[in-house]
Amino acid sequence: MPRGKGGGGGGGGRGGKKNHKGKSRHFTDPREMEQQDEKDAKAREWRKKKGIEDSDDEETEEINKQGAVGELPPAGSESEGSSEEEEARPKGVEHLIEIHNPNRTGNKTSRKVTELDSKASTQLSRREREELEKQEAARRYQQLHEEGKTEEARADLARLALIRKQREEAAKKKEDERLAREAAKKPAKS
Repeated sequence: MPRGKGGGGGGGGRGGKKNHKGKSRHFTDPREMEQQDEKDAKAREWRKKKGIEDSDDEETEEINKQGAVGELPPAGSESEGSSEEEEARPKGVEHLIEIHNPNRTGNKTSRKVTELDSKASTQLSRREREELEKQEAARRYQQLHEEGKTEEARADLARLALIRKQREEAAKKKEDERLAREAAKKPAKS
């Protein structure tokens, strides 16, 4: 059974297709959209006659050149390659108002890694430098250990030699016992 009072979509509980704050849905009529576009075009023409520039005006002209609003621009369009021009062009009224904010950085100059000086020495922090030294020391120790030049390596090799010797003695002893059993079985049969 559904939650809430009654089974309908109204009543406040779950369910129902209510819109924001109980408002009914509004669908834009295509004729209204065409009328709005015509109104905007007339306003643009009036602005051009009066000499009033509008930053949105240029953007809407680019959209009109490209096609309908929902269409994608062609692959070789100029809008893709003109990113530098777009960054240089001021937006809104920010070029008219001077702001003296000490926290605001100026034009950000982003550089590629290849453009950076590779000769410039990077200052490492103490922790980073110690970490690099530690890794280098571990690498050197591992190399010496493999060559058998460290105390630990010598101890390991001595221990391995003892183990090999013990295993050889155990194998020899086993072989002797097996031969002795075979020798004891042969005289008993004959």
